[in-house]
Amino acid sequence: MPPKHAWWQRLAERASQPPARPRRPLLIDGVHLPVGSIEPALTERLREAGLPLRLNATGSERLVGRPDAGLEAVALWMNKHGVGGRWRDELLPVTDEEGARHAVVERSAVRPLGIATFAVHLIGFTPRGDVWVQQRALDKATDPGQWDTLMGGMVAASESRSSALERETWEEAGLRVAALQALQPARRVTVRRPVSEGYMVEHIDAFEAVVPDGMTPQNQDGEVERFECLAPPALIERLAAGQFTLEAALLLAASLRARGLV
Repeated sequence: MPPKHAWWQRLAERASQPPARPRRPLLIDGVHLPVGSIEPALTERLREAGLPLRLNATGSERLVGRPDAGLEAVALWMNKHGVGGRWRDELLPVTDEEGARHAVVERSAVRPLGIATFAVHLIGFTPRGDVWVQQRALDKATDPGQWDTLMGGMVAASESRSSALERETWEEAGLRVAALQALQPARRVTVRRPVSEGYMVEHIDAFEAVVPDGMTPQNQDGEVERFECLAPPALIERLAAGQFTLEAALLLAASLRARGLV
């Protein structure tokens, strides 16, 4: 018989999966480390459209010319032809495998191009140790209706982790970071897995804080269906039932384990 909480042991496996189809490393001029990956079928379409992609002798794809301009042209073409997510008019940083930043790219293009994204999540406890969670809006493009941490969002190219944390905490939960108690960085996790738009590589920085009594999360941007405050046993039950996004489940399970609750 499997252990009672064997569900959390499977989370790491789900968070580290190879692409569903073969992909080639994606490079940009002047950078020797990949900044992403791309399926050969997509590169052929991009080349046929006259976009500046060249196949290297090593089997990698290189975007030639100024990277910002080239990535913008690729993103516009993909948006026109229904490749990737919906256009967000939001720029994200483009980094190599060592984390050095080299360019920016429209958010809708990152998954087809296998470009790593950065996100922040907030795990909110009550003074008694219960946990605030949110149900994602039913019309969200990704994981609609699933449960999530109190707040989670991407770090834009113009932001630091701290500024993204402040912005997203207000937009999603209507809370000011300065009003929270015992705010501290908790951990970083990285998720690598296939998604419908391509391949996801996301580095997630989790923070933990105490939401004071009398302070109730209230969504501001329409991306949250509702909030609930769960005691650890109820949270564990929902995690085990698969009701949370993979990213939230990883982070919440880690916090519960750190407290000896799982």
